[in-house]
Amino acid sequence: MATHTLEIDTLNRYLNKACPEIGTVLSAEKFSGGQSNPTFKLNADSGVYVLRRQPPGKLLKSAHAVDREYRVINALSNTEVPVPKVYHLCEDADIIGSMFYIMAYVEGTIYWNSALPEVDSPKTRGAMYDEMNRVLAVMHSVDIEAAGLTSYGKPGSYFSRQLSRWTQQYRASELEHIEDIEQLITYLEENLPEDDGQIALVHGDFRLDNMMFDMSNLDAPKVIAVLDWELSTLGHPYADLAYQCMQLRLPSDIAHASGLGGLDRDALGIPSEEEYVDAYCKRRGIDKIENWTFYLAFSFFRLAAILQGVVKRAHDGNASSDKAMQLGAMVRPLAQIANKTIHQNG
Repeated sequence: MATHTLEIDTLNRYLNKACPEIGTVLSAEKFSGGQSNPTFKLNADSGVYVLRRQPPGKLLKSAHAVDREYRVINALSNTEVPVPKVYHLCEDADIIGSMFYIMAYVEGTIYWNSALPEVDSPKTRGAMYDEMNRVLAVMHSVDIEAAGLTSYGKPGSYFSRQLSRWTQQYRASELEHIEDIEQLITYLEENLPEDDGQIALVHGDFRLDNMMFDMSNLDAPKVIAVLDWELSTLGHPYADLAYQCMQLRLPSDIAHASGLGGLDRDALGIPSEEEYVDAYCKRRGIDKIENWTFYLAFSFFRLAAILQGVVKRAHDGNASSDKAMQLGAMVRPLAQIANKTIHQNG
């Protein structure tokens, strides 16, 4: 079955029994964008909803985990983390061709460029970054046990396990020897911090374009929904913080990155990395983050390994080669920026 269509009659027959509060779906429209899980806007006689499904066909065991997304969004519904209301999870792939869930449609604005060129006021830009910072701190402060998420991931030794996992992933996708990557892996292996016991819900892809904003008050913009929980797990909170700061270090002209590297943050009203980290620490009652260089370097390596996997799939004929090659061109520069960061901070 094509990923861009839904059999509405089939869906309605199922929902009539499984989730009657949705009512009758009248039409379904696929959202544009690069979601790995096809996402549809449902217009029903009771209102507007969003259906998010796995792609049809054979999938890697842990990929496209819409059931995990449903679980974590549902678990966060009684916390301060802004998430849409979820209505139903269907784990039977035979209904529409793959597992899916339905959630509320949230009316808001998504921004794709870290420099926020659509926003006129430096003050508003600064307030948006501060709001993201607040949401990140709130998410990392969620009581895992009270939310029913104690089995959502393996607690402890997060960076040790992640470094092993992404090194294996990179080796499995490697198409050429890149000395900058080898230097980065060596640094990470030799500077792996001891586990400090911190365990939090981590998003895994916490960035501007996975937030939906209410911009009705430009002096106090609000994040009204954190989206795309596909990579979320129990892990170390500094992984999310470093990942976001890594993105903001990327050059503004690197393919698909729209980073803030080389831009005048002060003129834009966007906080510096030091200011952003300090605000997070104040919110969470932390004096100082040790091993910050390691966390940043790891984030660069993780992204490089992910992109190398995209290139390998294209090389094997399983992905769009044009876009994959553009993304693949980022692998070496990512390692170079990471190594430069290490030397500057070393």
